[in-house]
Amino acid sequence: MFLRPHQRSKDGKEHTYWSLVETVRTSSGPRQKTLCYLGELNGSTQARWLKSVEVFNEQGKAQQLKLFPSHIEAPDDDPQVARVLVNRVRLERTRQFGAGFLGWELWKQLELDRFFEQAADDGTADVPWSRVAAVLAINRLCAPGSELAVEERWYPSTALDDLLEIEEGKINDTRLYRCLDRMLPHKTKLEQHLKQRYGELFGAEFDVLLYDLTSTYVEGVAEKNPMMRRGYSRDHRPDCEQMVIALIVNSEGFPFSYETFDGNRADVSTLETILRMVERKYGKARRIWVLDRGIVSEENLEAIRKRDGQYLVGTPRSQLKRFETELLKEDWTRVRPEVEVKQVAIPQGEETYILCRTAGRKEKEKAIRSRFSTSMEDALQRLEKSIATGRLKDRNKMERRLGRIQARHPSVNDLYQVSVRDTADGLRLFWQMKEDRKSWRESREGAYLLRTNLRAETAEQLWSKYMQLTEAEASFRALKSALSIRPLFHQLEPRVKAHVMVAFLGYALWVTLKHLLKRRPAIVPQPSARGVDKSQPWSPMKTLALLSTLHSADIVLPTTDGREIRLRRITEPTAEQKSLLHHLGLSLPERLKSLSKCSADLAIA
Repeated sequence: MFLRPHQRSKDGKEHTYWSLVETVRTSSGPRQKTLCYLGELNGSTQARWLKSVEVFNEQGKAQQLKLFPSHIEAPDDDPQVARVLVNRVRLERTRQFGAGFLGWELWKQLELDRFFEQAADDGTADVPWSRVAAVLAINRLCAPGSELAVEERWYPSTALDDLLEIEEGKINDTRLYRCLDRMLPHKTKLEQHLKQRYGELFGAEFDVLLYDLTSTYVEGVAEKNPMMRRGYSRDHRPDCEQMVIALIVNSEGFPFSYETFDGNRADVSTLETILRMVERKYGKARRIWVLDRGIVSEENLEAIRKRDGQYLVGTPRSQLKRFETELLKEDWTRVRPEVEVKQVAIPQGEETYILCRTAGRKEKEKAIRSRFSTSMEDALQRLEKSIATGRLKDRNKMERRLGRIQARHPSVNDLYQVSVRDTADGLRLFWQMKEDRKSWRESREGAYLLRTNLRAETAEQLWSKYMQLTEAEASFRALKSALSIRPLFHQLEPRVKAHVMVAFLGYALWVTLKHLLKRRPAIVPQPSARGVDKSQPWSPMKTLALLSTLHSADIVLPTTDGREIRLRRITEPTAEQKSLLHHLGLSLPERLKSLSKCSADLAIA
């Protein structure tokens, strides 16, 4: 790093601007990156360095200093003059600034600072619990890790102590664990607060609710946590005990509420609990529930109807058999280039069924059927040959081997008629495809069935509304990938629930950022194959990655009288970063505040 002068003529006078730069390696060779602008020099012999900085001595008293390069003679009668040894200027205490700054601004926009101040702070702690809660949630948004990883690696590398005004060394894993314990009792009020803020910031409505479930597994035995059970693992970890997480979001992905269940809880058995929980928190209302077919049962639909609610749900594939005739007709309505729908009314019924067919889904299911059919036919041919050549003579062994073939191909097993029979030449294997079953499978490939008690809506409107369920799926993807809710390392039930609550807070920040980017459409140029730039909208992950390159650091200016002046500054943002911050309505602070003695502009004797 070194100081670079920049000469400029203005109004007939020569001006010299100074900046702190460093040399970095790029694919195009070494380049110089500007870290910070320090000020201006002009030709006046009275005051060569016009940049005055406010500094604080160790007693906390502020004063203005005029900085001069050491090779320039400064006025002897000016006590505010400090002569800087330019060749000894250095950079210290580099910290990641941009991502933490964004997380803190999102936290304040949701007014979570005020919420936790009222809910958790008691005035006796060295660090307000509301600030510790912010550390946990911002970590979940920016670089998810355990409480120990936060203490040892992540937090010391960030500028959050300056942003949150926390004294150095005050964040440790014990304080983080205690904060988890304090946050959990406020779950219901937190959900209600966030629902209100989403409405105020984005006009979010919650009359249509999307409900889905996922699971997350625990590392360790978790003997003291009765929630951890073995069940259907969506993480493909049946070897681990797990818990089930239910999430309710609106059609735009804003979280409405969440709940945790035992790891062996069946999806279909959770809805009644969720309905009661929603009524308890938000009162009775005529809500529309959009559910995946794994949650649907006659009892659950009746429970919604009893509450004067409405629903739009998927149905099991077996229900398609009822509409075989409709599947073969050609009176479909095309709602997308690859999507066709058809509304089917049930005589003397209060419900409507919507048949849907997707070209991409049809090709996928056809390819799967073809692959398994080919595999099963190859296996049957090998078994047939083994029997015909006399290598396999025991009927019991033949039937056991046939059973294994059928078990390996359950999705196409019903397409074949297979039997072992006695013939004049001995035992033989006979098999053939059932043509009627094949025709039925071909007609239903790519098709699925929706069921609703909504009225006065077209098939296209109902299909579009059901497709909003992808917002719930996107929420789980964000929780599992970007926010790393899995795996769980906590062994106690309250800590596990608090961990889920922190992930919920992280998702609240994530979805707020997502909609701010939509409302203020920041774009990033993407080179195409022909060299023409195309623009794509920013995602939360891209935004965090770009702003994470913003750093804060101490510029140390040694002086000729033995002092060191420390200027805590933020690196100069690039044009992309400036544009992104502008679109988000954010401005970088001119000065960082902190409780440590080196946090402000400081002159050390």
